[in-house]
Amino acid sequence: MAEPSGDTSPPRPGAPSWAWPLLGPAVAVLFVAYFLLPAQVLGPERPALSWTVFIVVLAAIAALLLKHMRDAMFDRPGTVVALVSLMCLSVLVFSSAYFVISHDPGEFHGLRTRLDAFYFTLLTLATVSYGDIQPRGQSARLLILLQILYTLVFLTAAATSLTGKLRRTAARRPPRGRPRKPGPG
Repeated sequence: MAEPSGDTSPPRPGAPSWAWPLLGPAVAVLFVAYFLLPAQVLGPERPALSWTVFIVVLAAIAALLLKHMRDAMFDRPGTVVALVSLMCLSVLVFSSAYFVISHDPGEFHGLRTRLDAFYFTLLTLATVSYGDIQPRGQSARLLILLQILYTLVFLTAAATSLTGKLRRTAARRPPRGRPRKPGPG
């Protein structure tokens, strides 16, 4: 029978073994859904519904991001997969909003497809512009301002939580090729 080591804290595992294999398929499903879901329900014909759905979905994602950022601080399992998935979902929600709003004449010049919208979202996220897509209308400019603020507040904090969690997880692992030294006991 082994003697107790005196450390009564529970082990701090990384992501559950079932979560990591789900990350790739989860992100793939998000992208497939983005390209396949109909956008005709929303748009310039139903501005109140469109903005309401957009705000409610973003608020729900923000709440989930905050929950998983808190979980990452306490090294709870599954937070890396959740944070990466939610960050991707945030990008796709903004991309969907750009695509929907582009159907209103005069809002955008050069944004015609979902790929254009995704491209524009990533350029806005990266604070880069090539000038090939220009916001022209007030709704488009408002949406860009919302994305910038959302990125500064939520995505930056989520990325910081994610890198902190990954750094702590890596620090607990033994160097490659060297067995872990047994503790006192």
